[in-house]
Amino acid sequence: MKHRMFLSAYFALVFGIVLAACGDDTSSSGPEGGESSTIEESSSSDAAQSSSSAEVTSSSSLLTSSSLTLSSSDSRVTEAIGSSGANSSATFQADTIIIPFALKPFDGPLSNPHKGFTVPTEGLWTFVPEFEYGPYGSLNNKAWDLITYGSGYQKWNKLNPAKGVYDWTELEKLLNGLAEHNMGYALRVLPYSPSFVKGDDTPEEEYDWTPSFVYESGAKKVTATVQWNGFHATVPVWDDSVYLYYAKEFAKALAEKYDGDPRIEYIDIRTFGEWGEWHASHLDGSEMPSDSIEMDLLDYYASVFKKTQLVLPSSGMGDVYTHALKLGITKRDDGFIGIPGRPDSLVRAYEANLPTIAENIAGYTTMLNYTDVIPGGYLKWTPQRWVDAITTAHLTYYVLDQDSDCGYNFYKDNKALADSMSKVIGYNFTVAKAELVTVASAKDTTSTLNITVKNTGVAPCFFDIYMVAEFVDSTGKVLSQMGETVRIPKATFKDGSSQDFSFKAAGQANIATQPGVSVALSLYESEESFKKGQNPTVRFDNEGILENKKLLLKP
Repeated sequence: MKHRMFLSAYFALVFGIVLAACGDDTSSSGPEGGESSTIEESSSSDAAQSSSSAEVTSSSSLLTSSSLTLSSSDSRVTEAIGSSGANSSATFQADTIIIPFALKPFDGPLSNPHKGFTVPTEGLWTFVPEFEYGPYGSLNNKAWDLITYGSGYQKWNKLNPAKGVYDWTELEKLLNGLAEHNMGYALRVLPYSPSFVKGDDTPEEEYDWTPSFVYESGAKKVTATVQWNGFHATVPVWDDSVYLYYAKEFAKALAEKYDGDPRIEYIDIRTFGEWGEWHASHLDGSEMPSDSIEMDLLDYYASVFKKTQLVLPSSGMGDVYTHALKLGITKRDDGFIGIPGRPDSLVRAYEANLPTIAENIAGYTTMLNYTDVIPGGYLKWTPQRWVDAITTAHLTYYVLDQDSDCGYNFYKDNKALADSMSKVIGYNFTVAKAELVTVASAKDTTSTLNITVKNTGVAPCFFDIYMVAEFVDSTGKVLSQMGETVRIPKATFKDGSSQDFSFKAAGQANIATQPGVSVALSLYESEESFKKGQNPTVRFDNEGILENKKLLLKP
């Protein structure tokens, strides 16, 4: 009858003798700091049998020889094994080594692409030192540590100044400037903004950003009254056939220029209403189009945009919202925290496997002064409401603040909370378990990295992601790739779920046992960028992130 006895308590002593048998210096070979290792021994029940075998598993050292024989005449072996019933010698099988890696969460804010927070970035002036709230401004605004993409609006009449004429010059400058700062851009093209109606005599072009040629071609407009100041202003007739024709022509040109452009995070369809938000609630005398016209416009956008994520603005609701989801068009909401139930309204988009997007109803400092009187007022901003809004709606994208201070006051008051939520919003990949199994034989050596990764965010990753494992030296230089690149299709790694992955390197020299060799994990947005030798752009939420964003695994 065979039995197994675990001699963990004596591993340091016995393992030092094993290394001595290999001709290694044993002075610094034993495990330190409480690391656990196991010697597994099998022996027969016959006390006279002269040998037994044991499998060695080490978390701190690597063995390559297939077996080692130790004499029990060595007093240290006798002391270590004495009570186990072994006699004159023990043979230790050392052809399989398992190295578990120590894993800790990353300490600090963690920004990653295609998720997270934004602030208004209306122009390249955001990045000049003279802008005190910018990333290089005098206030040292650390809110930018959380910002992953820019956002803002463009005027339709500036991008489309004449019939069949499109001017992308300023937009291109902004996109390129953001790309230089590793940020994409959330694009909104507005036809109208009542915010700029300052009197009855305000020039139309200051608030009506519908190109003049649209009216010259026969599109109608009406006069409406701005509710909050009583001023009169002209407004497009939103369901006018000429207006709709040129709105679609612009959508077509925009798609031809930017569909699939990696610099664009998403595009809001802002064709109708005040600020393009698909409502005319502050303009007495202006009416929104019918649901059928709104759905027809969504159909057209979906027909010309095949790659870039499209977004239905706040007031697209009911059947229009349902239709948008069927087309793969997601939803944003601009009434967060201030209006009850708004986070719940985005759950439909999350359940349709689409990213959700939100913006507070007003700037942070403004919302702090709300009185929580509903109806007739808005809910004030509180930390708990902010957390609840993100988690309830499973947000992927969120405007950190919309005031001109670019989140400065918000981050100054809520740094620790905001840092922690940078790991909650959208996807967040954490390596929960990792071990390297090396098996040596007379023919070759096979090393297999087994890892468990958990998405600890509140949403899936909405882009294809490529995971790579590599052997690296002590400087982080790549020695060889382990196995094949693993592709994780977009939206398949659900929030809260864990997945197991294995990377196997076979038929190579035993790289894993060479001094200073370790393993690095990387996440890429495309396999092509990995093949070109570029650094990864996505970071794991673990300690050990190198300057090049690779995760160095350590025993």
